[in-house]
Amino acid sequence: MEKIKRFLVTQEAFTMQANVQVIGKDLLITITGGNVAHIGTVTTVSKETKAQTIRFPSNDGRFHKDDVLAQSLLAIIKDELPGNCVITSGVHVDHITNAQIHASFSMAESLGQQMLAWMQNHHFDNEKPLYYTNGEKPS
Repeated sequence: MEKIKRFLVTQEAFTMQANVQVIGKDLLITITGGNVAHIGTVTTVSKETKAQTIRFPSNDGRFHKDDVLAQSLLAIIKDELPGNCVITSGVHVDHITNAQIHASFSMAESLGQQMLAWMQNHHFDNEKPLYYTNGEKPS
């Protein structure tokens, strides 16, 4: 496995980051930011499958909505995905303002654009796993 690639964007007095870990040809992306990083949602997707999301309960009894950030980022990178992709999202800004809420969407898009440029210039592991064939079995 290689090191984690980090992308950052700051607007409206808070920073959002996306960390990407390449696992073979798969991507594990974490989107965090604001005052309290957490895992609010988990989104899974591949070129062949539609995105699916799990939302965790939040402290106030509702469910996290951080997947909207993952969806904004995914809209930009999905066609370039080399394999499977898991995105955890958790951004919390204390006493968030409407301006910060609106900025969070363009911030996620900016992270997606940065990530897309990196993906287009990154060599992903193209080694394919070997499987038994023609009735072969482990010895």
